[in-house]
Amino acid sequence: MALFSSLTPVFIAVICVLIGVILKKTNGEKEKRETKSKPLSRPWVDEDLKDGTDHHLEEEEAEEEWQGLEENVAHVPFFAERYPEDEMIKRSKVFYELLNKRRSVRFLSDEPVPREVIDNVIRTAGTSPSGAHTEPWTFVVVQDPYLKRKIREIVEEEEEINYKKRMGDRWVNDLKRLRTNWIKEYLDTAPYLILIFKQVYGRLPNGKKKTHYYNEISVSIACGILLAALQNAGLYTVTSTPLNCGPQLRVLLQRPANEKLLLLLPVGYPKKDATVPALTRKPLEDIMVVM
Repeated sequence: MALFSSLTPVFIAVICVLIGVILKKTNGEKEKRETKSKPLSRPWVDEDLKDGTDHHLEEEEAEEEWQGLEENVAHVPFFAERYPEDEMIKRSKVFYELLNKRRSVRFLSDEPVPREVIDNVIRTAGTSPSGAHTEPWTFVVVQDPYLKRKIREIVEEEEEINYKKRMGDRWVNDLKRLRTNWIKEYLDTAPYLILIFKQVYGRLPNGKKKTHYYNEISVSIACGILLAALQNAGLYTVTSTPLNCGPQLRVLLQRPANEKLLLLLPVGYPKKDATVPALTRKPLEDIMVVM
């Protein structure tokens, strides 16, 4: 009995060690499983940039048979202008040469731009196709100096964090050759800022949600048309996707919760001493495959 009593603390110590080893192993396996299941950190995929088509509507809203369009949309004859082949080739070449001059310009003048031009290029962007013709875009045009200053403050504050913490060394080093950083002077100097919001869903007259199919793809196409329209009008911009700024900018501009910022474009004329990186584009054979 005395021997057993003297060994009891030893047995307890051994049991405690075994329990500790088992718990450590269990926690290690759990951490491995969590690491495997945890998605890779991709700071360039902002929550606000994710497509909202797959947002599940409430059951009562999903039962809607139609979403606002006339049930029997009238179809009318379509008359298209057709060009002779030589004219088609000429027009396609001229348009390519125009857009091939498009460059991302970060040094923009404060010289005024006619407002009617901005109206027209956004009208042009609004001709873009969209999923089920939902037209899920809002173009917010900012020309007020106070708002432009507030936008710059929000963007630069977040961009500094992006460059120093979120983006990582590889991304930052890739940007060094373009001589870009978190200082965005053009947000003050450009006569206009165009902020393009995607509407991840709409609202029916009865207040229920309306699905906006392929909203991000639809708005992205509209952005491409807008860039072409700006180039055609002789205006320049730099495509900016202000990472982690969307919610703050949405609140600043008093946009509703169903709108998510997709792109920010400062728009104007280049400064007289503006420079751009000496970049080249891939040749046709590298971007086209003919089957």
